[in-house]
Order: sequence, then C-alpha cells, then structure tokens
Amino acid sequence: MEVTLQVHNRPPIGNSASSFCDKGHLRIKPFLGSFNCGNSSQSIQFHSCRQVFSQCQIFASSDFSRKRSRKSVSRPKGPAPRGFVPKTQVERSPHKRDQRTDEEKENPHSSTADEHAGLTNKKLDSDVENDGSKAVEMSQEKMLDDEREEAIDEKTGTLLSRSNQLTESESILGKENGSVQRVDEDKMGVQDTRKIVHRDNVGTALQGKYLEMAKESGSIEIDDDMSKNEVKDSSIMIKLEMEANRRRKEIEGLAEENFSKGNKLFLYPEIVKPGEDIEIFFNRSFSTLKNEPDFMIVGAFNDWRYKSFTINLNKTNLKGDWWSCQIHIPKEAYKVDFVFFNGKNVYDNNDQKDFCIIVEGGMDKFEFEDFLLEEKRLELERIAKEQAERERQEEGRRRLEAEKAAVEADRAQAKMEAKKRRELVQNSMKKALMSVNGDVWYIEPAEFKSEDVVRLYYNKSSGPLVTGKEIWIHAGYNNWKDGLSIVEKLISSETKKVGDWWCTNVVIPDRALVLDWVFANGPPQIANLYDNNNRQDFHAIVPKCMDEELYWVEEEQQIFCKLQEERKLKEEAIRAKAERTARMKAETKERTLKTFLLSRKHIVYTEPLDVKAGSTVTVYYNPSNTVLNGKSEVWFRCSFNRWTHRNGPLPPQRMLPAHTAYHVKATVKVPLDAYMMDFVFSEREDGGTFDNNFGMDYHMPVLGGVLKEPSIHIVHIAVEMAPIAKVGGLGDVVTSLSRAVQELNHNVDVVLPKYDCLNLSNVKDFQFNRSYSWGGTEIKVWFGMVEGLPVYFLEPQNGLFWTGCIYGCRNDGERFGFFSHAALEFLLQSGCRPDIIHCHDWSSAPVAWLFKDHYMQYGLNKARVVFTIHNLEFGAPLIAKAMAYCDKATTVSPTYSKEVSRNPAIAPHLYKFHGILNGIDPDIWDPYNDKFIPVSYTSENVAEGKKAAKEALQKKLGLKISDLPLVGIITRLTHQKGIQLIKHAIWRTIERNGQVVLLGSAPDPRIQNDFVNLANQLHSTHNDRARLCLSYDEPLSHLIYAGADFILVPSIFEPCGLTQLTAMRYGSIPVVRKTGGLYDTVFDVDHDKERAEALGLEPNGFSFDGADAAGVDYALNRAISAWYDGRDWFNSLCKKVMDQDWSWNRPALDYLELYYAARK
Repeated sequence: MEVTLQVHNRPPIGNSASSFCDKGHLRIKPFLGSFNCGNSSQSIQFHSCRQVFSQCQIFASSDFSRKRSRKSVSRPKGPAPRGFVPKTQVERSPHKRDQRTDEEKENPHSSTADEHAGLTNKKLDSDVENDGSKAVEMSQEKMLDDEREEAIDEKTGTLLSRSNQLTESESILGKENGSVQRVDEDKMGVQDTRKIVHRDNVGTALQGKYLEMAKESGSIEIDDDMSKNEVKDSSIMIKLEMEANRRRKEIEGLAEENFSKGNKLFLYPEIVKPGEDIEIFFNRSFSTLKNEPDFMIVGAFNDWRYKSFTINLNKTNLKGDWWSCQIHIPKEAYKVDFVFFNGKNVYDNNDQKDFCIIVEGGMDKFEFEDFLLEEKRLELERIAKEQAERERQEEGRRRLEAEKAAVEADRAQAKMEAKKRRELVQNSMKKALMSVNGDVWYIEPAEFKSEDVVRLYYNKSSGPLVTGKEIWIHAGYNNWKDGLSIVEKLISSETKKVGDWWCTNVVIPDRALVLDWVFANGPPQIANLYDNNNRQDFHAIVPKCMDEELYWVEEEQQIFCKLQEERKLKEEAIRAKAERTARMKAETKERTLKTFLLSRKHIVYTEPLDVKAGSTVTVYYNPSNTVLNGKSEVWFRCSFNRWTHRNGPLPPQRMLPAHTAYHVKATVKVPLDAYMMDFVFSEREDGGTFDNNFGMDYHMPVLGGVLKEPSIHIVHIAVEMAPIAKVGGLGDVVTSLSRAVQELNHNVDVVLPKYDCLNLSNVKDFQFNRSYSWGGTEIKVWFGMVEGLPVYFLEPQNGLFWTGCIYGCRNDGERFGFFSHAALEFLLQSGCRPDIIHCHDWSSAPVAWLFKDHYMQYGLNKARVVFTIHNLEFGAPLIAKAMAYCDKATTVSPTYSKEVSRNPAIAPHLYKFHGILNGIDPDIWDPYNDKFIPVSYTSENVAEGKKAAKEALQKKLGLKISDLPLVGIITRLTHQKGIQLIKHAIWRTIERNGQVVLLGSAPDPRIQNDFVNLANQLHSTHNDRARLCLSYDEPLSHLIYAGADFILVPSIFEPCGLTQLTAMRYGSIPVVRKTGGLYDTVFDVDHDKERAEALGLEPNGFSFDGADAAGVDYALNRAISAWYDGRDWFNSLCKKVMDQDWSWNRPALDYLELYYAARK
C-alpha cells in the first residue's frame, strides 16, 4: 500500500536557517539501520523518535475494499536519490532563489523564501498510483520545545557541538546529489555561507526509528515499496530545524549579555578553531562608526601577516544595533587581527590596539613561521624553475640567432671560396690550352668525359725523366681540388711517334673540368725526380665536361655543407669541453668544501657532515684540543645566520658524553631559513672561559635553506693587479682572491692607480668615469673590467703615476701614500659604502690609519679594514702602523704567520693576526684548456699529456729528445729564492743523468750576469741536457710546468709561494725547502703522511730542512730515484697531486670568515 502524506510544518520562526516548506509530499516505507552524524555512527533511541513524532498529527486512511495489487510503480529515472524529491531544485544563488514558476506562485499553500526571509523552502511531493488512496495531511502545530531538544541531544548524542554548528547544522540542505549550494540564514542577519554535506555519510538509524515509531503508533500505513530516503530526508530536516533553534537562542543570549555589559563585539562560536567559519557580531551603537550608513571589516591573520580580507557587515534582527559578517579561519591561523571602518577615513581600531581573536588548537607562532618559510621555499623553487625555463628559452633564442648568423657566414665564405677556386681552375684551363704539346704527351681518345677510361702517353725522352727507370703519373683534377687523387705507373709503349713513349690508363674523375698532373720517377714518398712542366704542371681540359655554371653552383653548395659540418663539429667539441670543465670545477669545489669541514675534525664536526635546513644535526666537540681542556662541563651556545637569526641565540645546552672518551655532543634543530650555523663553547652555562675559535667563532654552512647569505661589498685598494699591472705575487692575489669571492655571490671592486705603463689590452669597456679634486690636484677616474672584475683607475693629474713603472721611483712612498688617501676620498665622494676595505702590503698600508683618522667619522663608518702582509721584508714601519689600526690582519700562510709572530710590527697584535694560504687561479692555470701546451690533459690522462709536453719542451729548447727525468725551475733570481741552492741543484741533476730547464731573471745585474755565465758554461758542456732562459716568457712557463717531472723551489724563506701550487696543478712533483707556505702545501712522501691526513690530504712531494747543498741533495736524490725506480708509482703520484685543489676555493672561504669576523 502506498500512502501520500502532506506534512504541514509550523510557520518559520524569524528567519530560521532550518525553515522548511509548509507542505511536502513524502513516501514512507519501512527501513531499519543506523544514522550517521558527521563521521560517527550512533543509534537513536526509539522513545526519542516517539517524542519527535508526537508533535505531529498524522492522518492516514484508505478504502481497503477497493484496494488492488499493483504490478509496477512509476519511479523517477536517473541518478537522483529516492525519497524526498523536490519538484524544483534548490536554488544555487540569490538570483535563482528569486525566480519562481507560475505554478509555484499560484499555489496558496507554498511558503517562499521571500515570505519568510529564510532558507529556501522545499516543496516535496510524489504521485501515487493507488486507486483507493487518499491524501493524508500531517499538520504540525508546534515542532519542538527547548526541553525536547535537550532530550534529543542527551539521548542520541547526534547533535553537533557549538563550535561546529555554523559548519554542519546548515550544511546538509546545501548539498543535493553532491552539489554545493548557498543557504539563507535566519532573520538575525547571519551571513550566507557555503556548506557541504555528503549524503553517503548520513546514516539510517534515525529514519529507521522514526519508521518504527510511526508503524507502532498505528497512525500511518506504510508501503514496503516507499523510498527509504524519504524518511531519511524528513529526519534530517527535523534535526536541522532543532539545531537552528538552538543556535538562534544562543546568539540571542550572547547578544543580550554583551549588550548589557556594554561590549561592542562578540563571536559565534565563542571558541575559534582553525579550518572553521565564525561569525563576528559588532554593535555599531558603541562605536565611532554609529553614524555611518555602511561599514566593513578589514583584517588579516597572524599579526597582519597572512591572508588579508575586507568584508561588508550586514544588519541583523537582534535586539540592538548589531551587525555581522562571516569569516573563514584558515588552518594556518593562530590569531585574527581586524579593525572596522566606513570604507573611507573613519575607523574603529579598538583605541589603536586593533581587535584580535586567538585561534585555539592550530599552529603556534613558530609553526606558522616554518609554514611561511616552507611556502617561501616552494615559491623560490617555482621562481627558480621559471627563471631556468626563461634562461633555457633565451639560450635557445641566442643559439638560433647565432646559428642563423653562422649559416650566413658559412654561405658567404662558401661563395668566396667557390669564386676563388673558379679563378684557379680557369687559370689551369688556360694553362691547359698552352701546354698541349704532342711531342711531350697526348691523350687517346681526344674526346672524353667524366668517368671515361683514357690512355695518357708521355715521351720520357722529352724531359728530366729521360734517365728514370720508372715513370709514374701523380694526378688530380680541377686545380688539384682533392689533392693527389690519381697515382699510376706508366709502361713503355710503341707508337708511330718519334721518342721514348710510355703510357697508362687513367679514369677521368667525376665532375672533372680539367686534369692536373706531373710525371715522376716513382710513387709518392719515394720519387725524387719530377717533370712538372717547368713548375707549371701539366693540364688537360675535359672536352665533354658538365655545364660549368651548374658545376660551380653545386661546388659552392658542397663547400657550404662542408663548412657547416666542420663548424658544428668544432662547436660541439667546444661545448663538450666547456661542460666538462664546469663539471670538474663544481666537483672540485664540492670536494674542497668537504675537506674544509673535515679539516677541524680533531676539534669539531657534525653528523651529518652536510648540514641541511630543516634537519636535526649533532655537533661533536673535542675540548682536549682547545682552551676548555680539563673542564668538568662544556656548554654549547648556538645561533644561525651569523648570529642574526630572527629567533636569536638558542638557550645554552650542556653537552653530553659521546661515543669516544674525548668528545661531547649536542643536538640542534636547524631552522628552514638558516644559511649558516654559528656556535661557540663555554665552561659554564653563564659563560666563564670560551672557545670561540680565536675570535672567529665556529661556523658551518647550511644547505638548502630558504634564505641565501646576503652579499657583502669588498673594495680592494692595491697598487698591483694581474695581468695589467703585475710585478710579483701581490698582483695575482688581488685578482684571484677577488674573483673567488665574487663567485661566492659577493660584490667586489678594485681601486688601482692608472699607471702610464698599464697593459690596457686586458681591460674591457675601458672608459672615463668621473673626476674629482683632492690634494690640490684633479684626479680622473677611469673604469673597466679586468678578468670579470670592476676596476676603478685613479689618475692624478700631478703626474705621480706617469713614470713608466710601478715600483722603482725615489718617491715611491709619496706616490703610494697619495694614492691611498685619494682612494678613500674617491669612495667618500662617489657615495660608495663598502662593508670591507682590504689593503695590501706597505704600498697601501696608509689606508688603515687614514680611514680611521679621517674617514670613519665622515660617511664611511660602515666599513671595516682588513690588511694583508705579503712580504714583511719591505716597508716594516708602514706595516707596523697598519697592524695597529686595522680590524683584522692576515699574511699569506699559517707557517709564515708563526715565523714572523715575534717581529715587533706583529707581536702586539697577534689576537687579530691570521695566516691564510694563497691559491692559484684554476682558469689561468688549467692543463685541460691551456693553449700553450700541445695536448690538453686532466688527471685521467696525465702521463700522456706530460709526455707530449716534455717532447715539445725538449724540441723547443734544443734539448735531447729522450725519456729522462726533467727538473724545472721557474723563479725570480734573488737571494730569497735560494740562488746558491739553485746552482747546486742544476749540477746535481746533470750528474744524475737528468735534464734541467730554468726560466727567470734577476733584478740585480750582478746576479743576472752570474747566471748568464753559467748558461754559457752549460751550453758548451751539457748543451743537450741543460737550458737557462734568463727572461720571463709566459707561454714557456706553461710548457715547463706541463713538461717537467719536478719543479724545484729551494727558497730561503717563502711567505706562501705559488710556483709549487701551479706545478701540482700540471701534475709536476714539487721539491721544496720546508719554510713558510712551502711547508703548508707540500707534504713529503716519506715523512709527512700523518700531517697530510690531518688536513684531509695525501703526501704530494719531496722536501728538505737545511738551506745547504746537503739538504737539496737529500730531497732531489730521492725524487730522481723514485722516477727511475717506479714509473707506475710516480705516474700515480702525478695523478694524486693533480686531484688536489690548490685554487682559491678554500682560501676564499677563509677570507669570508675573516671579513665577517671583522664586521661582528
């Protein structure tokens, strides 16, 4: 039996969000099950359902005498659910809600949203195909009272919490068949919200209980075929109205309570949680905005840092002048900040404190910071990908343009080459007409074409081959286009002509216009007698050749295709070589960084070695090697980003025992925005004795962070710079150190005097920059790029640097003192504000005190001064004064810093004095890309490359080309460089049957003449095994580094030394005296294994202590014997030294640490 019911709900209360249509038709059929509320499933009590239904009067009647069975029932088709089926779908927008059909307007029993200003009413009905059925009206006088609402809440547990009412109580109506709809709120003015319900989550227990109650009451009869969804939808609608009533009363209560207390603001729900919607109620009558017709809320989340919003407030029907709006709380929020204003210039900002709401149960401030950092990281990744894509497209565009230009150039070259060849061929054809001589040669048949076989006859008795036993033809075509392409032996032939005739068959080459040939007494490489027609060669025109114009068109195209192929092969080889070079440099840098991190492992290291942002690392510390040796406790003090991290220093942490008896450890969480980890150690929590790495602090680079280390600005003020103004190592250091620091993404400038002897060919974009006055003279400033570095050249018009030299004037002190002052004045007047001013040696030492006395207080206060001593032998008084004024000082190796530490200029300032090794420029000294050596090589083919270089060196200098040990010496010939030891080593090498090459000159004429005499002596006695080149030759120096087996550096003292470093770059083994930087870079293969391993290196050479002949012999004999006795071992040693990094990669990191320490 099927029954049609008309349900009459009570009129809506106010603008209730849970109002339903006054009439509805529903089919009820028995169903039992469970009812899901949200994500939980609970069974509703039967008597609760009875209480609900007791509020409704249900009348059902049927004429059973007329009842008949039905075979089928008409059902709606499609995916729509059964049960409550609206005749019209719930509107999705206010515009659609205003649209009504004529049928709805004519129905006097339907309530509309316009009539009640509430939720969209649903009119639900179904047609019943039962002849005896009658309409049953279900009139509802009063739906629920407060007590029954509470009973339902307590007994079923299905009502939603207060904090979820906005989200869930009205959401169920908003979704039909998976669609999201907007629902009107009640008359209190609550704003529209979008709510979602998943019908699959709605259970069936409630509908089952309702059904059982209805059946037991006997007030209705239910057909088994009725849709279960009809009952389910009915129960949901009842529940929503209950929730709306509760919500309405709570809001009304809150409004009355806050109005009575004079509060202008309250929230619903009162507990704000992330991911939910809240409604803000504002009483305009308590505000500065009370006379404004319209006003809005403007705000953001998390201290105004996240997702700003501006929303209009709407008037509610609450008692009092309450206005409201709805805000969604994002899951990342921990706080809501807002003010009210009229859209113009009138604000209510809570007495300048702003309004704020605390969000509970979500992120805290630190978690939000991490969230922002992660968002920034993702954004940076996206930007990097977009930038990479733009660069890729730009590179593609550049390549296309370059390819287009290259094709045009190839075509022009092909045209020119074809024209040139045509002229030569036409000249050969003219000669062919002139050289026809039947008494010397002839061809049969006279008419022939390409690829024909002809017989060529030659009268041997007509020329210089008359006495030859054999006759050969060496031939080509088209003016020897493809070189020698035809070689045939002639045989004697009997002809009617007078003479000694010989002949051979010749195949005419394809595309030949003219044949070219000579006769000889033998084949190529053997013949020594020719008949070449008096140096004009023999020529014969091909009578039936192809069209000449067509030939030259095709020839030009062939030339063009060949040029294209050759160019592409060359470009590909260059590109592949550049890619390999870049890859090797990157791998070297990575190895150097790891070596740098491990170099202090005897004191401190981390696990993992590579510290990554967002990770947890453990710091291991060995106090026994520091000032904290023997302390009962060790405390770890840490921060990030050069002690500037937003969270400040971490609390001191007591270090715990580690896996060894010597180490203690501490664990640290690295933030996502870290790029550097900074730490020191102390004996107590409150301080005491500190180990701060001699004032430098300990630092570990952090990889993968959101932030990158900010650039600092360094200005070098120097009087030398390679390659434009180089005298010694100072010029190399200025250029190479600047380039290395610049590659680490810092800004570097160089200020240099503009000598009249500058090598400007190595300056790009050289141009006048400005001029300024100082010291009573005009100073012109020029600008240019040197080795990729911006350089400012100062040219005072008083002529101090128009001397034709860098050093050597009697007034050098005055010249460089003026330059030092002028350089600081240039920085001041140009507005340059560097972080670091780096001055070098005595020549720019005045910068240190002039800056502190005259410029630090006048606009350059940001800068700190770093001073580097390259050689203490010159200008000690000036160096001493600079040491007193500078912020940090360095010299060019750790050992040299110890050797000079007792010098009166240094001793008082040891606390700020550091030894940092120099390096070499790997781009200038690179055997893989060196144009001065015959074969480019790496450590993988070092033996092959050095063998070729040795042979080229021997050939160039006239030495015996033989596989002998070769000792190279590249030096300035001064007493510092150990000239007496050099002489002894030359003779000792010759005694050991080796070869020796010296390249260098002496500034002292007496020493120069002494070596000239030695060169003459060696030339007369050992010309095949010794050569002294007593002038500087840059290309030859490269060839010596590559071709020598050993490089000798027997210096009496050596602050750093670059010769031994360059030697190892080329796979040559250094033989050195243990002093200064030589001791720091060369580790004897027999004695220094442990010392090398402590620095993450392997032994790499031979060394000696004494400054005498015995010391030289000790090292040189071992080296030469190793070469003779174990060539495989020696070659492996060459490979090892090539793999060691003696570039500026590591020193640049050390200098950066020094720069930051100076700024701290």
